[in-house]
Amino acid sequence: MTGDLLLGARLAFAGGRDGWTRAVLTAVGVGIGVAMLLLAASVPGALDARTARGDAREPRGGPELSAGPGTLLVAGVENEFRGAPVRGRIVRPEGPRAPAPPGVAALPRAGEAVVSPALRAVLESSDGALFAPRLGGARVVGTIGDGGLAGPGELAYYLGSDTLTDDRARRVDGFGTRVPSEGFGPVLMLLVVIIFVVLLLPIAVFLGAAVRFGGERRDRRMAAFRLVGADRRMTRRIAAGEAAAAALLGVAVGGVLFALGRQLVPLVTLWDLSVFAADIRPGLAPALVVTLAVPTLAVVVSMVAQRGVVVEPLGVVRRAAGTRRRLWWRLVLPLLGLALLYPLSGDVRDRGGDVRYQVAAGATLLLVGAVTLLPWLVDLVVRRMRGGAVAWQLAVRRLQVDSTTSARLVNGVAVAVAGTIGLQMLFAGVQDEYRDGTGADPGRAQAYVQVATDGGAAALARLAAAPGVAEASGTLRGAASQAGAPDEIVDVHIGDCAALAELAYVDGCRDGDVFLSDAAVARGDTLVFGSAGRRWTVPGDARRARIREDPSGWTRRGVLATPAALDAGRLGTLTAEVYVRTDPGYPDAIEHVRNAAASVSPLAYVGTLSATQEARRFTNIRRGLYAGAVVTLLLVGASLLVGVLEHLRERRRLLAMLVAVGTRRGTLAWSVVWQTVVPVVLGLALATGFGLALGVVLLRMVSVPVSVSWEVVGLSVGLAAAVMAAVTLLSLPPLWRLMRPDGLRTE
Repeated sequence: MTGDLLLGARLAFAGGRDGWTRAVLTAVGVGIGVAMLLLAASVPGALDARTARGDAREPRGGPELSAGPGTLLVAGVENEFRGAPVRGRIVRPEGPRAPAPPGVAALPRAGEAVVSPALRAVLESSDGALFAPRLGGARVVGTIGDGGLAGPGELAYYLGSDTLTDDRARRVDGFGTRVPSEGFGPVLMLLVVIIFVVLLLPIAVFLGAAVRFGGERRDRRMAAFRLVGADRRMTRRIAAGEAAAAALLGVAVGGVLFALGRQLVPLVTLWDLSVFAADIRPGLAPALVVTLAVPTLAVVVSMVAQRGVVVEPLGVVRRAAGTRRRLWWRLVLPLLGLALLYPLSGDVRDRGGDVRYQVAAGATLLLVGAVTLLPWLVDLVVRRMRGGAVAWQLAVRRLQVDSTTSARLVNGVAVAVAGTIGLQMLFAGVQDEYRDGTGADPGRAQAYVQVATDGGAAALARLAAAPGVAEASGTLRGAASQAGAPDEIVDVHIGDCAALAELAYVDGCRDGDVFLSDAAVARGDTLVFGSAGRRWTVPGDARRARIREDPSGWTRRGVLATPAALDAGRLGTLTAEVYVRTDPGYPDAIEHVRNAAASVSPLAYVGTLSATQEARRFTNIRRGLYAGAVVTLLLVGASLLVGVLEHLRERRRLLAMLVAVGTRRGTLAWSVVWQTVVPVVLGLALATGFGLALGVVLLRMVSVPVSVSWEVVGLSVGLAAAVMAAVTLLSLPPLWRLMRPDGLRTE
């Protein structure tokens, strides 16, 4: 028995150039699948590594901490640059032993900055002049190491200061504290489970197809062994050894592809997600499972395939030819999947994570149903096709004789499309639960700036003069207490009539007027501002004003005063709150607003206004789906190309023979195209039906009304069709070479 397996392993690499070509194509196909599985197994570890680095750089300290030789003042600055988040921190050491954050060799002094490699690249590029003002002219003196960054593509900086005070910053004595994370609810857990099924199942389907590369030639070799005396069991053991050897070579190739690919990972940032090469490493257990499962799968698939042929000493008879495929057993898997999923209708929210394995099994069985039904559907359709052009007749006849090979190549794409449709239906159905209205009105303003400043008028003027700003309307806000009642805090907003009109209905407003939008304040009340004790009495002609939401969706109660009624210059530090309307035709207008705000204070907050906001967990899960879908689509496309090339290589003698007897090469090329188009069209139609069924079941599980976004369905089908079209076009040049007369040569 062992000898038969070893003989099969030798045959996997025997046969001269033809044998090595077959082995290499099989190894590449299996290797791509193995690399994808190893990549998927590395995702949890990569996310854990990002979280660990994020926790390690979080400041440690509290309000009870006193200034000392080992303390540091830290103030956070969160903004964006062209849609990418920027993590900024302003630091001021209070002693010689002040702690440095992870990845920073030495704390920057005033006028110095330490930046991440990605931000340094931005500063050294043509975009550097657009971002540099936010560093306040600081000189870059260092680079943040990997230990201080969430990922290689993160934009981050530490800016030194000698004016930072404890009322604007946090005093810390070290770094490294665990930040509590938002837990996964049952719906989010359901999304994660389905994402893993949708992304991994096409890989498994393609692996099953890849280990069958060279199946026709393998069967003919087994017939030769029967001729010299081998029995059926021996030939099956030899075939198993050959499949296992090719799969083991594929595992080795997959390991090499994974090792090379992980070095390219830091160069890619998808939807603000980037990871270091060291983060991409699967655990020992998943790596062993992949290493052992792929050869096992190869042997099982080889044994199952042997049941479809009769290997006799004088040749091979394929039982599939001329036999109508049975339907009943092909419906078992999808029906089992529905049987697992349907009882969970409306029950997932209550049972939470207890059902994730049942959901994964049910979704897998339902999607695999597309794999089992596609050969039957192709066979059913092509049996009824008659007539047409010569290229069409050649393609149809080939599909009538053997539709399994073509369907096998389409299976992975069909599963991916079906899963994507169902998943997108679930995303669309539950997204309203994770999207809340902000109350902001982007029609009134597109940005909101908040900055503490002593020169309020100058700050407003600087923001209004920023390039791309169509209009800036702002107030200066100060906190005051009522005389005799220091615990009663009143907000006082100072601005012109146009600015006050954004906060309340101030009809007939003129400079010198005062309005009251807080019932706790009355005419004649005396207000005390700040530690300096500046007093101001509410004038007797102050009018009541009905409050309204400002452009950001907040209500600003208190005292509304025009500049002539209250001199802001005598009140010390105030907070400028500015609503900015940008010119939609001006590029990077919001970036210029951020620069203008940073020139007033590096701690300025600039936010863009939108009518809705989405939960971060939901957004991150969707980003992970998009990133995984892009990678899966590209690698499945590469895998399909390998499969098509192997399919053509096995038919090279037939193609060369047809050319030799006078068939036009263009006719043969079109016949190959039609052989791809027919299974693709049928596979995508079947995938659409299964995807809609999966989406309906998932929506019922979370008690959400069933709705179909046909735009998403069309996009999913269109992307899959584009991948198949690209694979077909890339296969035409090799096809042209295979039709040469030397293709008749055999060994």
